[in-house]
Amino acid sequence: MTAFVSIFTILMLVLADQFIKLMVVLKLEPVGVHEVLTGFLQFRYVENTGAVFGSFSGNTAILSVVSAALLIAVIVYLAMGKVKSKFAFVCLIMIVAGGAGNLIDRIFRGFVIDYIEVLFVNFAVFNFADCLITVGAFSLVGYLLYDLIRERKSSAPPAAEDEAL
Repeated sequence: MTAFVSIFTILMLVLADQFIKLMVVLKLEPVGVHEVLTGFLQFRYVENTGAVFGSFSGNTAILSVVSAALLIAVIVYLAMGKVKSKFAFVCLIMIVAGGAGNLIDRIFRGFVIDYIEVLFVNFAVFNFADCLITVGAFSLVGYLLYDLIRERKSSAPPAAEDEAL
């Protein structure tokens, strides 16, 4: 049952990402930019041939291979049933779905479609798949740090004053 729910969730998130990108191509590409909240948020059509913040620009084939390898590794790890935390499992599902959405773009378009641009800070244009990856990764790191600290506290030897009692 967990496998079905996981696959279904990944599929729905990837479909949502691809549907949004299709709408962006149909509605936003012709106009280029659409301001949503003045001075705060706009949609801008961008064809990103690179990775995060446009790094490795023009290396679509290499990025596709690396992305596919990482996705396969995470999917295998999930399938092995070694992830005990439901929270960590959800984080990995988000990362896989976002990575798959961007990988589909790289393979079939030769670039990733980005469209969300925040205006109140100098930041890269990004997309829904990027949001999934970022939220999943940061949440997972936060969870792992919390878990590590909790584990260290529970395995720490008792304080000297506790031993005297």
